[in-house]
Amino acid sequence: MEPLGTGDPLRLGPYRLLGVLGAGGMGKVYFGQDGSGATAAVKVLRPELAYDQNLAQRFVREAHMAQAVRSTGVARVLGAQTEGGRPWIATEFLTGPTLDQAVVAHGPVDEPTLRVLGKALSRTLMDIHAAGLIHRDLKPSNIVLTSAGPRVIDFGIARPEHGLTLTTTGQVPATPGYGAPEQVLGQRVGALADVFSLGAVLVFAVTGSQAFGGTHVAAVQYEVVHGTARLDRVPPQLAPLISSCLSKDPTHRPTPAQLATVFAPPRGAERIWRHGALATDIKRRERTIHQLTTVVRGTGSSVHGISRRRLITTLAVGATVLAAGGGTAAWWLRQREGPDLFALPPAAQSPDAPLSAASTKPSLTPLWGPIRAVGKNSDTPLPVRDVLIVGAPDGGLAAHDVVHGKRRWTAPEVNEAGGMLSLSDALIAAADEKGRLVTYVASSGEPRWTAPAAAKRVLAADDWSVYVITKDGRLRSVSRSDGKIRWTARIDTDLLTKLPPYGVAAQGRLLIATDVGKVVAVDTANGRMAWQLENQASFDRAALVPAVSGDTVLINGRTLTARSLSDGTERWAKSEVVEGKMQPSGPPLVRGGTVHTSQGPHAMSYSIEDGSEEWKSPKGYFIHSPVAVQGGAAFAINTRISGDRAAVWAMGLSRNEQVLTYFLAGNTGPWAITGSGNRVFIRDGASLLALPVFA
Repeated sequence: MEPLGTGDPLRLGPYRLLGVLGAGGMGKVYFGQDGSGATAAVKVLRPELAYDQNLAQRFVREAHMAQAVRSTGVARVLGAQTEGGRPWIATEFLTGPTLDQAVVAHGPVDEPTLRVLGKALSRTLMDIHAAGLIHRDLKPSNIVLTSAGPRVIDFGIARPEHGLTLTTTGQVPATPGYGAPEQVLGQRVGALADVFSLGAVLVFAVTGSQAFGGTHVAAVQYEVVHGTARLDRVPPQLAPLISSCLSKDPTHRPTPAQLATVFAPPRGAERIWRHGALATDIKRRERTIHQLTTVVRGTGSSVHGISRRRLITTLAVGATVLAAGGGTAAWWLRQREGPDLFALPPAAQSPDAPLSAASTKPSLTPLWGPIRAVGKNSDTPLPVRDVLIVGAPDGGLAAHDVVHGKRRWTAPEVNEAGGMLSLSDALIAAADEKGRLVTYVASSGEPRWTAPAAAKRVLAADDWSVYVITKDGRLRSVSRSDGKIRWTARIDTDLLTKLPPYGVAAQGRLLIATDVGKVVAVDTANGRMAWQLENQASFDRAALVPAVSGDTVLINGRTLTARSLSDGTERWAKSEVVEGKMQPSGPPLVRGGTVHTSQGPHAMSYSIEDGSEEWKSPKGYFIHSPVAVQGGAAFAINTRISGDRAAVWAMGLSRNEQVLTYFLAGNTGPWAITGSGNRVFIRDGASLLALPVFA
């Protein structure tokens, strides 16, 4: 927020104006407070535009439109009038990030949160349509996430359901990628246009990318009218529903009432607004606003030693984004104790590599590397947006730029053998040599919060906690909001084995898999045992690495088994048998509704829903190899080609054939493979390299 400037009014109606939240082409938005202490976002038309009768009428009409909606899901209009020849609208002040800001800061939402969001927005659309209106511009930046749930703002181009279009030649009728095809074509728009926009919003929320892409506005709008929505990363249970929202023909779209019923979030999922990283973010902003308004309502000079002017004008490090009812503005406020180290920094943008054209060469040429970059105790390289995290040869962690492989930062105090985790694609969590839980900004390596945890290894994380194995072999939950220990529990299995356990946390369950073939699920609220699985180890006791898709956990080992996350009930199990011998399954990789794995001589793909086979690679020797999927290919490590030489095979998913090969320099490993941003990253012993991805 910026202080008032020359020419800014000091008061509009009952509102004393305290600062400028933002400005746009049509006007400014001020932060105001009335005599009772209630706050508002006051939007005012620019003086030079106030004399344009059409614009002034449209501005006032926006207030009338929003006032007609009786819903807790929209920002309420508190007042509107023309004062001194300038029309203004006062709307409820909403504290919280917009949906697009939340996705950038915390990463895409999970399936339960998507269901909560979908149900809430569907109900809000029901209320808007019941008032005889169409919003016409539902998009992530017009949805504010508050402690009470999502709220829809900005009725700037809303119209009565049977009203004419507002657009004129050369104007964009709605935000590209979110407006329905009939809006793009300038046709009459009905209530189901908002359903199309809702579908596009939900795709963005769960994937972090728009449903329709393009290099410029015209290309995006062409895709909206003629193209196919990109739903490959949408949870498979919801993909058909969201796809129907994005139907080109409005009559094929479901109604908001139908959507509100079908989304059906799991019991307790509404707690997303009260617990977790997003809730912590919202509460911090609420505290900031309370501090500001308390200062303003005081003597006007100071409160607890902080002057009103200093409080308003301090534009420094922080992350308080305040959403007003007609737009949004970012402002920064340094509190006396300094920035909040537990607030998530914005996640870096992912510099996706362009997909290469199909190659006629039989072998792959690396994008960069191989470089000596990996320590002997390093976990699988961890891609996080614009960096690749590894255990460094000289100890600690190192981050390498995904584009060219150059080392960007190091954390030498980290215990290289203690694992590493990504927290919302923004922070890296690890254990240092003293057993402290330490975090760093993923892109820059800036140290953030530290918590004493007696940690030997970081195991998993969810929105609420980081879960660690302590030096004496217990489980410990450390809060992401303040670094405090939530609980410590001892479970009935050895967590200090030679081969470190792997874990995953989701939907109230923490899964821990050990090298003795035991998988334990505990309740993330208290660490109590929920269920366990015995005898899952393969004959050579290779690492078990669980992965989660919705309410299903996939576990490798002697078979690839899909089980209920809540109670461990088996849904299906698959294995390959060669010459009477069951082949072990490698680590599972979840992509959409498919799980990819290796099983002896083949890399395989199965439907997560029913275990049906979807793809099978040419015969090779992929035992225990991880699988990476990027572009139209699956990548796996064939450890026996000629003379026992190992190589990376790129295999087309649309056909059963090997496409390209990259021969590895070392033949002893350890090997690891992972993919992100149209790149495949390979660990070959101490070497690290990146391979291109072909369309």
